[in-house]
Amino acid sequence: MDNLCTTIGPKGLIMRHEFVRLIIQSLYSLGYRKSALTLESESSISGKSSQLELLESQILQGNWDACIGIINSMEDLVEEARSSALFLLFKQFLSECLNCGNISLALHILRNQVPALLVREKVCNLARGIFSLKEIGYRNKEEIHDLRKSCLCEMEKLLPPPILLAEGRLVYLVENAVIAQIDCCKYHNTDAGVSLYQDHCCSRDQIPTETFQILTEHKNEVWFVQFSNNGEYLASSSSDCTAIVWKVMEDGQLAFKHVLSSHHKPVSLVAWSPDDTRLLTCGNGEVLKLWDVETGTCLSTFGGHGFIVSSCAWFPDSKQLVCGSSEPGKGIYVWDCDGKEIKSWKGRRMPKVSDLAVTPDGEHLIVVSDKEIRKFNVETSTEQLILEAHSITSLSVSTNGDYFIVNLNSQEIHLWDVACKWDKPLRFVGHKQDKYVIRSCFGGLNSSFIASGSEDSQVYIWNRRDPKPIEILSGHLMTVNCVSWNPRRHRMLASASDDGTVRIWGPSKLNSHSK
Repeated sequence: MDNLCTTIGPKGLIMRHEFVRLIIQSLYSLGYRKSALTLESESSISGKSSQLELLESQILQGNWDACIGIINSMEDLVEEARSSALFLLFKQFLSECLNCGNISLALHILRNQVPALLVREKVCNLARGIFSLKEIGYRNKEEIHDLRKSCLCEMEKLLPPPILLAEGRLVYLVENAVIAQIDCCKYHNTDAGVSLYQDHCCSRDQIPTETFQILTEHKNEVWFVQFSNNGEYLASSSSDCTAIVWKVMEDGQLAFKHVLSSHHKPVSLVAWSPDDTRLLTCGNGEVLKLWDVETGTCLSTFGGHGFIVSSCAWFPDSKQLVCGSSEPGKGIYVWDCDGKEIKSWKGRRMPKVSDLAVTPDGEHLIVVSDKEIRKFNVETSTEQLILEAHSITSLSVSTNGDYFIVNLNSQEIHLWDVACKWDKPLRFVGHKQDKYVIRSCFGGLNSSFIASGSEDSQVYIWNRRDPKPIEILSGHLMTVNCVSWNPRRHRMLASASDDGTVRIWGPSKLNSHSK
């Protein structure tokens, strides 16, 4: 028999007998019983521990005294698990006694052989339930055998390694090794399978790094861009007082669809309804307008009469929207699409709102103002407060709703967890932000990346696990105000600049920017 201390692998970290035992377990689970038996014979290593094999045989034979002795001899078994295992044994034994009509033996067991108080209470409660039955049915040998096997299966859930191996242990270890390699891959941005035949490493063509289209229809600085939720449209807004809707074609090129032109002041931002049928446009220090995406017609106007809209967002049902005001005390309003007020947060304690967002589940509203981040529970109106050391200019929530990022005028981007369990954020540095509102976004598969504009005319991209940028994209001639990552085409990015253009970025291999 192999020495239990023998190790394998170049670093000597793997115990040989453990490795072989995991292979045997895996072979059995994959249905290769003959191969598993051959390996057990050749290696003299059993897929089951000797204690488990002995316990299994004694339970199936109904040798209950021996079973109790085996359970009590297990050194790695915590007392709570030991008590539960003993309970399962006495439950089965008691059930068999009662079903055979041997009530006197059942009572004798209860009085004299149940060792632990916790087990005794459980078994006595069980016995009272069984004794209350008017009829006790006799079970044949096959039924009793099946019940014993069921008892064994329940008991196996209580046994720790190495007495029992967790189901699928080898697959679990290999899967975690794959996940670790993916986590170390700074460009990973695909849901294609990862091969076990070699170490995993994606090339930079998995993310957008090159310009493949420049949109020039705006007549002045472009302040905001945002892809629709289905990735089929892009909306951009400009200081030329218009917003433009673009259609993403099959080949990845963007085509002009509508110009939305009833604002009298620059359009500072846009927001797509979750169903992508409507679009909100927010005039800078002006009103909010609701548009039909298909026809390009204005459906409603919100705000005015002293309520200056600074930011807006949708609730998941596409029937309610929320707006914040840039004036202190005006607060936050929730409206339906007809302009009816549903809910509000206002008063002296409400500072001016810089930006806001609704989590994808609709449960929380996140609001930023100056150096404060407030998370409101929409139903209860309770709030949590996070304080930053520098002024916050913008906010973005990840598509899975687990994280949000804020841009600070200290030239940092901070990532926080929506659950507010973190004591401090993850920090991302490298871009330039001092005077202007710069907006960042999540992007890529599972929101694995962060992209941001910058005052140095470039676009910065970070892997979410790395505080330093993995790519810096050049092409714009002036400040990049905003970026948006296509939520469906994970290798497509849009950026808006003061140079009056929107750039569409794709991977270095231009023909690979499809889904």
